Amino acid sequence: LRKLFTFAPTANADKVRNAIFEAGGGHIGNYSECSFNAEGTGTFRGGDGTTPFAGEAGRRHQENEIKIEVIFPAYLENRIVKAIIASHPYEEVAYDVISLSNTHAGTGSGLTGELIEPIDEGSFLTHLKKVFNVTVVRHTELTGKPVKKVAVCGGAGSFLISRALATEADFYITADIKYHEFFDANGRMVIADIGHYESEQFTINLLQEVLEQKFPTFAVLKTGVNTNPVKYFI
Repeated sequence: LRKLFTFAPTANADKVRNAIFEAGGGHIGNYSECSFNAEGTGTFRGGDGTTPFAGEAGRRHQENEIKIEVIFPAYLENRIVKAIIASHPYEEVAYDVISLSNTHAGTGSGLTGELIEPIDEGSFLTHLKKVFNVTVVRHTELTGKPVKKVAVCGGAGSFLISRALATEADFYITADIKYHEFFDANGRMVIADIGHYESEQFTINLLQEVLEQKFPTFAVLKTGVNTNPVKYFI
């Protein structure tokens, strides 16, 4: 995440703020158009060849301004900076962008969800095999508890075992678990390793949906080639 600070004349603050929102800034969880605004006084003196928005070149000018603070995901930085410059009345736009240690509420490597109705562990494993079209699932010892909450991370997800445990998930579906990492479940949840390719196989469908939504006039073709290098002898 990044945080943006910029300063706009009071009369132009709404225009600049709206441009930032339209560029994707100001999202916190399920809330949009989030910002903090404070009144203040800015000073500037235009040099030779300048055409100040207010005041005269060569003389220091004071302007009532609004300080606008907004957070945004890092990948939007260029778009948001361009939006500020395009909407701002000043020849030289003052802004600061800083990196935050906050985690983004809407992104991550894994997710959790709950089944509509709890089911037993054996039935859940059978369902996993069917949905992911796998012939075998490596897993830790079953706990004997009903399965209600499930954590998922496609690909190599051993680094999230502790996070899955912290959410009190009954099952953690992932891949590439090493021998000693299976012990980390410690009887508190079932770790199910369904295979790296198998856990990511539906990503191509998601990418196709995103591309079709973003570029509705383009034909998006999905490959049918299986690139999994791992084979199983049953």
